[in-house]
Amino acid sequence: MGAWSRRRGPAVGLVGAALVAVLGLSGCTSGESMAATGTGGATEQTSQAPAKPSAKVVATPAADAKDVSPAGPISVAVTDGALETITLTNADGKQVKGELAADKKSWAVAEHLGYGKTYTWSGSALGTDGKNVAIAGSFTTVKPKRTSKASLNTGDGQTYGIAMPVAVVFDAPVKDKVAAEKAMTVTTTPVNEGAWAWLDDSTAHWRPKEYWTPGTKVEVKVGIYGVDLGGGNYGRDDVTSSFSIGRSQVVKADTQTHRMVVYRDGVKTHDFPASMGLESDPGRVTKSGTHVVMSKHASYGMTNPKYNYENVVVPWAVRVSNNGEFVHGYAPSIPDQGKRNVSHGCVNLAPANAKIYYDSAMVGDPVEITGSNQQLGKADGDYFDWALSWDKWTAMSATAN
Repeated sequence: MGAWSRRRGPAVGLVGAALVAVLGLSGCTSGESMAATGTGGATEQTSQAPAKPSAKVVATPAADAKDVSPAGPISVAVTDGALETITLTNADGKQVKGELAADKKSWAVAEHLGYGKTYTWSGSALGTDGKNVAIAGSFTTVKPKRTSKASLNTGDGQTYGIAMPVAVVFDAPVKDKVAAEKAMTVTTTPVNEGAWAWLDDSTAHWRPKEYWTPGTKVEVKVGIYGVDLGGGNYGRDDVTSSFSIGRSQVVKADTQTHRMVVYRDGVKTHDFPASMGLESDPGRVTKSGTHVVMSKHASYGMTNPKYNYENVVVPWAVRVSNNGEFVHGYAPSIPDQGKRNVSHGCVNLAPANAKIYYDSAMVGDPVEITGSNQQLGKADGDYFDWALSWDKWTAMSATAN
């Protein structure tokens, strides 16, 4: 007589353990609990099917939450079921825009909410057990003590030179620079390694480690809306910019050789005689270091009360720092150009040569000046980014430590 085999049925954890027939130790069972198959005596046990679970709904933020960031994340997620209906409304009954996942297991807000507002969920989810679960509850967004605006120096669709920094300026000091910096992103195609640095409590710049790769596409997002910038000061709006990097043009000016040389894509295109700042007067020195083209003016009125001149109009002026340094045309110094330095800090060219350079220059181009007895630094205006080594630059990031 062959021996009967014995099996245990699966346990079901969600709805309690299913009943399982207990087999006798003798190896024999009644025909009611087992069915024999084949001459070898193999058996198969029948078991109770597990119960299907009900839907589980999780809302973020939780019901009755206070001081919620209006930038989110704000969502509803369902397990063991799917959403049937879902709405989020403000106190006036207006529905908030949202996106329902393709599998209907989640829904997320698709727009910023308002500050200091109450929002209410309503809807239902259908569980795998075929039963509906109601979705309800409210939460309130934070009411800031004040909001702060940020502005960018780059414009959509613009093209800049290979030394162009990205500058973010806040209209109030930022106490939590880590939170602000984490909300600011720069995405480049192709990848250009770079970093943020805080120049003061209201100003952060991003620059690449080396000059930009020509043709780079850049996307900047200052996503500060809903971010606590410290002391109850929240970001007022997100700010974005999309721009490109143009061709490579580098100017190399030497105060000792009295020449200004222009290189386009690595090839020397012009070599102009120049006169730079008078070095015997500390207030007139053209400072050494990498300057950045900031603006261009077909004509510009120069004023310096310390040296007793006002509104001296010069042609083809290219600003390279905010301390008053320009590359511009100046006919009276033509006899000195290429021989000696006589200016009040600017790079003087013959007007015809200044026009050639003016036409080729682009905001963001580097102007590398060498040979003088003073160095470009923080006191020289907004774009002194390249005067700092990469190690010093990255140490000025709020997230460096």
